[in-house]
Amino acid sequence: MEFRLPPETSAWRDDLRAFLREELPEGLHGSDDFFDDSAQVPFAREFMRRVGDRNWLAPAWEKRYGGMGKGPIEQFVLNEELAYYRAPHGGRLFTIGITGPTINHHGTQEQKDRFLTRMASGQDWWCQGFSEPGAGSDLASLQTSAVRDGDDFVLNGQKIWSSNAHHADWMMVLARTDPDVPKHKGITALLVDMKSPGISLQPIDNIAGRHDFNQTFFDDVRVPAENMLGELNGGWYVAATTLDFERSNIAAISGARRTIHDLVCWAKACRAGHRPWDDPKVRHILSDLIVDAEVGRLLSYRTVWLQAQGQVPNAEASIGKVFMADLGMKVSNAGINLLGLHGQLAPDSAGAQLSGRVLTSYLLAMSGPIGGGTKEIQKGIIATRGLGLPRG
Repeated sequence: MEFRLPPETSAWRDDLRAFLREELPEGLHGSDDFFDDSAQVPFAREFMRRVGDRNWLAPAWEKRYGGMGKGPIEQFVLNEELAYYRAPHGGRLFTIGITGPTINHHGTQEQKDRFLTRMASGQDWWCQGFSEPGAGSDLASLQTSAVRDGDDFVLNGQKIWSSNAHHADWMMVLARTDPDVPKHKGITALLVDMKSPGISLQPIDNIAGRHDFNQTFFDDVRVPAENMLGELNGGWYVAATTLDFERSNIAAISGARRTIHDLVCWAKACRAGHRPWDDPKVRHILSDLIVDAEVGRLLSYRTVWLQAQGQVPNAEASIGKVFMADLGMKVSNAGINLLGLHGQLAPDSAGAQLSGRVLTSYLLAMSGPIGGGTKEIQKGIIATRGLGLPRG
């Protein structure tokens, strides 16, 4: 693995950092997180457009679609810096990291021309309609139906855990178009305008009180047949393609690094006549976290380096995913204990330390080993594809 960025990429990263310091409130030392709640969405949309105006939002994409014509390394650098500076995500993972590359791989030229440029410019945000109440890990059991009617598909059913759907402009939906064939072979991928009549949303608040997830209901929603992505009944292969994109986990690792750096700064400040940093145990805890975060960063670099070589890092990406999930719990647990009773205060409480971010991370950390493929599934991939062990 090459540990150094190319000089041109390193120079671009410096420009990106300068841009982020200028554009984000209070820059590197900002005291606020920009979760995409309703009050922050206008800022998030404007910020994404500013990044898109520089053709930076999708650096790995072709220039004709609004990218820089670069590669996975530059996309990795962008994601790392945006996460570290706590930039608003604006559905970036599903838009740039997953849906855009999938459309580029499976879409018609008309679909590429229609959708990719608007994604790369920051104009359109996307979400994903895959999981259902009865189809999570066994996604092929999905029951949302799409029936052809003239020039349209008529969509009925529901999806769950639809991240950012309440702010998204479009959704990539998997629906059953043939119930009489084996379940993996009767699924079709559709690109659905979220403003279509018949779509309704029900928020799902998480344990931290944040509205990130939704249930999405489709009641006779008409989707133009030209919005079918890939072949009829070929949706399972489209879904499999999405798993090959945005696998480095660098955003999560970079976010953990930023939290650790914030905890170090907090510990070095004088509080009630003493500094927590003067306690050797505190220094040891934070030092261990710094080392772990750097290990996670290098695991992410390995994944993206393999992608840049044209390889598909299955086991390597799963190693990073497991490590990232464990690190998230370790950092938040250490932080909540280091901050003491003040660390248990909600973000909007007087006296909350570090804007209450550590508490939020602590509450959300347990979802890390579950979301995006459970820890058990990742270990299975590591065992079979990485170590060559037989399937159980």
